[in-house]
Amino acid sequence: MAERRQVDRRQFSYYMRVIDDSTGQLLGHLTDISTGGFKLDCLKSIPANRQYVLRIELNREIAEKQFMLFSAISRWCGQDRFDPTSYNAGFQIIDMTPGDMEIFMRMFERYGSQARSQKNSNLDYLWR
Repeated sequence: MAERRQVDRRQFSYYMRVIDDSTGQLLGHLTDISTGGFKLDCLKSIPANRQYVLRIELNREIAEKQFMLFSAISRWCGQDRFDPTSYNAGFQIIDMTPGDMEIFMRMFERYGSQARSQKNSNLDYLWR
């Protein structure tokens, strides 16, 4: 049985790119964000349970630095139900500096909108 956690999550309302730091390749764009992870829209499938060092490019509203680096593990990936040419992937943050976690929480507060229905709020998309 998959692990389920109750985590505050929000739809992400700002276009932010997430890059695989080891290859420099764009993995996707943030679409949902929670206090423990996030969901990406991707152009290609992401293997599940793979650890990444990721880079998110930041803007001046969020931080004084240009980007943040952290480790995350992909938990699942599936074809987007509305766009068959794209994929959605859930990631769990596994290692982030306290300063970058502060930036991440600022992103969560500033760009996350609680437009989700309450019916789905008990299931976190990271641990399907």
